[in-house]
Amino acid sequence: MKEKGRIRITNYQGKFFYRLIDSFFILVIMYVAIKVNQNVVTMAYISVALLGVIFYSYIAESLDIYSGWRTAKLRSLSMHTAFCWTATIACLTLLGYFSKTGIEFSRLVIGSWFTGVFVALIGWRVLAFATIHYMHKNGLHTRKAVIIGMTAQGQELSANLIHNPELGIVMQGFYDDRAPSRLDDGAPVLGTINDALSLAKTGQVQNVYIALPMQAQRRINQILDAFSDSTVNTYIVPDFFTFNLLHSRWYTIGDVNAFSIFDTPFNGLLNWVKRFEDLVLSSIILLLISPVLLAIAIGVKLSSPGPIIFKQNRYGLDGKPIQVWKFRSMRVMDNGSKVKQATKGDPRVTRFGAFIRRTSLDELPQFFNVLQGSMSIVGPRPHAVAHNEQYRTIVNRYMLRHKVKPGITGWAQINGWRGETDTVDKMEKRVQFDLDYIHRWSLWFDIKIVFLTIFKGFVGKNVY
Repeated sequence: MKEKGRIRITNYQGKFFYRLIDSFFILVIMYVAIKVNQNVVTMAYISVALLGVIFYSYIAESLDIYSGWRTAKLRSLSMHTAFCWTATIACLTLLGYFSKTGIEFSRLVIGSWFTGVFVALIGWRVLAFATIHYMHKNGLHTRKAVIIGMTAQGQELSANLIHNPELGIVMQGFYDDRAPSRLDDGAPVLGTINDALSLAKTGQVQNVYIALPMQAQRRINQILDAFSDSTVNTYIVPDFFTFNLLHSRWYTIGDVNAFSIFDTPFNGLLNWVKRFEDLVLSSIILLLISPVLLAIAIGVKLSSPGPIIFKQNRYGLDGKPIQVWKFRSMRVMDNGSKVKQATKGDPRVTRFGAFIRRTSLDELPQFFNVLQGSMSIVGPRPHAVAHNEQYRTIVNRYMLRHKVKPGITGWAQINGWRGETDTVDKMEKRVQFDLDYIHRWSLWFDIKIVFLTIFKGFVGKNVY
């Protein structure tokens, strides 16, 4: 499960055009909603429409929905667009509530506006995608591309171009100066770099992707100089994935560009999106399971002497200590520098405790941790401090799990990696899935994990 780097090429003119269309629909549909419902266009409605444009633009930019349309997936783009507009209306509703100006607006107008814009924003994207992809698949508005360098990242790029014809980039082949014996196995090499240069100068290709290793910087510069004597679009495909990226992105620091290797996906607005998700889900779940919590609390109290809730020290976000709540399932409560994992037939576990551990019911109090902000609904499961200190010296990249808040459920758990980790191999597997979750995170990925937890995440063969 190797993380791979991706390059996003931003078309600033395209981004401006997309923003302009979205803003047009937000403003015009407000006017139509007012007129259809026989209301008067007031300054209040104009202000709300303009605030809608501002809020939506900010949220959309934070979620990066205007970048990389040529390589975007319609389903993902539509879902992100729907979320942005829904979040915009939620922000405007809260603003109206706290400013006590909500009575100035017709609910029918605002409801029509929300629905109309929702349909328009997704509708024009569907239409645009259908048109563009139809043209691409039929050879219209396409670009011919060659790849310089028969390397791992070059072959990965080639596979993506071939399997995604709707991108409109037609792969022609590889060009490399190295002897065949030095090349990776894969597609045949069509010629030397000079042959590719001839194609570029005669306009037979439009895109050139340089996929040489980063250590070949001098050679890359020579190739760039050579292709600068043509009008071909030239890209570098760096082998960033050799660094085993976690969650990477480009940053601009003044006039300097920096590329993150280990980073959290929750920066800026996305941090608030994750927190909002946690607050909403945990509040709803706690409301629904309150009778279950009471029943388990009574069961714990009757099963053995001691407190109902056991608070154990764990590492949270950025490796900072937190206290994780659980229903007590043992007669002895370890929370020191040495913590023994529960094993099959462990005498410390009560009969009732074995049941709630096997079904994960002992972890339900952690929804209060989520409300407090020390945990998340979805994330890497928190380990005892003693286990953290043990495995961080054994398992590579172990502490990168703490780039996000620990979760009640996680990607590793629904893939079967929950319960006792009595071998290093098991812990390595769990960490791989945890890091893959951080690398792939999206709101929809979280929802998928929550959904799958209902069917596969509550029980496990290694849970004692």
